Amino acid sequence: MIDLHCHILPGVDDGPQSLDESLAMARAAVADGIETLLATPHTLNGVYHNPLNAVQSGVAALRDALREEDIPLRILAGGDVHLVPDMLQAIHAGDAVTIDDQRRYILLELPSHSLPPNLKDEIFRLKVGGVTPIITHPERNMALAQDSEILFDLIEMGALVQVTAMSLTGGFGAFVRGVSERLLAQRLIHVIATDAHSREGRPPILSRAVEVAAQVLRDSNEALRMVNETPAAILEGSPVDVPEPRKSMRRFRLFHRF
Repeated sequence: MIDLHCHILPGVDDGPQSLDESLAMARAAVADGIETLLATPHTLNGVYHNPLNAVQSGVAALRDALREEDIPLRILAGGDVHLVPDMLQAIHAGDAVTIDDQRRYILLELPSHSLPPNLKDEIFRLKVGGVTPIITHPERNMALAQDSEILFDLIEMGALVQVTAMSLTGGFGAFVRGVSERLLAQRLIHVIATDAHSREGRPPILSRAVEVAAQVLRDSNEALRMVNETPAAILEGSPVDVPEPRKSMRRFRLFHRF
């Protein structure tokens, strides 16, 4: 499996504060069947600023430690990037880290309780600039949780969407789990990722969420694609096939290509 969203670098944000904690997370990820993991520290959120050069240095150091400890986990550089004005400029300046520094996909974090008025404009500019935004954990954004048609519109514009594994397994409560299942059923979710911050409280575990997704979708293969085929294409910078988003459960599934 591939985890596209994980706060595993030590001492850079609200994730692990020591290398030992990072290594414990890595061991847990491997034990769960995760083979590749994207290190995605918070950035541009007013608290943390992890530019490209700093993230790449952190990833290189963690790779060395993984080799020394014989932990078979592939680590790549990314970022949990808070939406700011002129995202393309931030990317080109190295302040906003795209997935594996390919400038093809970027994890885009929105505020928890609202949506920026320039959201659609920024998504449009990113797409025109060749970068596909992946909206992270919409199930924990109150505006999107209350009105999934907003997410539908963003997907129609070309955005992709990532749900947090613990949201599906109930780690953030019954309400968030219900929203996550509804978004899945409407085919408004394309990737499952851990958004892990620790070994115990928010661990890098994907398998349990895949089981829940398979039950919701009634299709284990579709659930598995969200942790292998789709994230693999994203890491390659390739287009991905995703289900047609549904405004109602009566719609038929077709496929878009982004």
